[in-house]
Amino acid sequence: MHFISPELELYVERHSENEPALLAALHRETYQKIMQPRMLSGHFQGRVLSMLSKLIRPVNILEIGTYTGYATLCLAEGMQENGSIDTIDINEELSSIQKKYFDLSPWKNQISQHLGDALEIIPTLGKTYDLVFIDADKDNYLNYFDMILPLMNKGGIILSDNVLWSGKVLETPDPRDLSTNVLLEYNKKLKEDPRVETVLLPIRDGLTVSRVL
Repeated sequence: MHFISPELELYVERHSENEPALLAALHRETYQKIMQPRMLSGHFQGRVLSMLSKLIRPVNILEIGTYTGYATLCLAEGMQENGSIDTIDINEELSSIQKKYFDLSPWKNQISQHLGDALEIIPTLGKTYDLVFIDADKDNYLNYFDMILPLMNKGGIILSDNVLWSGKVLETPDPRDLSTNVLLEYNKKLKEDPRVETVLLPIRDGLTVSRVL
């Protein structure tokens, strides 16, 4: 997932905004108690998400893939006072740690947790969105994009995580490797779809920023 040296990553973190105390605590607890803690956005990517949200100033945010809620809280930092975040995850075991840190945050009344299949939940929410973060099962990235694009406000931003997939996008994929094949198709679609303009940032495992035209 990391394409620069640990020393350079540490330098980048030290010369970016500090990690807020609440997020540092969530980071520690995730690594202590949760399987696959590397899925956490972490300090640097979290500050990137925060900065993007502050530049966009979204009213409504949708997050597909909550994990332990670190990215949710980063995105909340730029949300307008009357804003809301809908965050969806399929793993019930993570709900309690998400809620613990959401309740400790200033945005506890603006964050709505949803448990289940995002493709079933999204059509029931009845909102349009200024900012969407896709960070769930890679096999459904194309389906998520096709579902949310009609729900985006003009000029809205779609963020897609893990689009470099540990460098597998440069390899000839096994036909049985569905995730890699879907991501290759997804990256191609974002580049060619005339409804969005896209830049792929080599941050951690790859973060795509797509602006809805």
